Amino acid sequence: MGNFIMAFNEPMLALSNAPHRGGLTEAEGFFFLKVPKNYSGDYKKDCLVFEQEHDLKNFVGFMTAAEVDKVLSIAKSGEVTAYVTAGITNPAIAGEVPPPWKPGTINIALIINDGLTVGAMANAIMTATEAKTYTLLKLGYNATGTTSDGIGIFAFGGNKEWAGTATKLGINIGKAVRQALEESLRKWEKTRG
Repeated sequence: MGNFIMAFNEPMLALSNAPHRGGLTEAEGFFFLKVPKNYSGDYKKDCLVFEQEHDLKNFVGFMTAAEVDKVLSIAKSGEVTAYVTAGITNPAIAGEVPPPWKPGTINIALIINDGLTVGAMANAIMTATEAKTYTLLKLGYNATGTTSDGIGIFAFGGNKEWAGTATKLGINIGKAVRQALEESLRKWEKTRG
């Protein structure tokens, strides 16, 4: 089926909009769950079943119709590792009414090997989103994202307060996201035949 599971060596603080265990929580890992192209199931139940079937506990779960095993891209920069799956059949521009919905999602999971405040984790989401949007525009997509994008920041609780574009951490977030997303989008284009 082509799912992806990442287990952490120790629990991490998670801040995400993931359909499974989204919000602010402690996580033992995360997963990308492959769903059918016209998925309209019970996502809460399906993620829980997936977690149970794979003997996972306290995992944050993302979903995508993209072929996870074909589009997953991983990039590391400094203390940041980005895990990205991209499908962009439903591009959208923030503030504009999107075209009729089609399945397609960009999922970004960032593991930050550092101690951050919750505010810095929110700042990391902003920086990653800016990097995502820049990458899409640079590659010629007239979009700021898709209508169903997911993002998760995984870090240790700590004192680092900032993760914006002026910080070393922010620069590493930008580099990792841009590299992984560009690679994933190129892979996804190949899957379209």
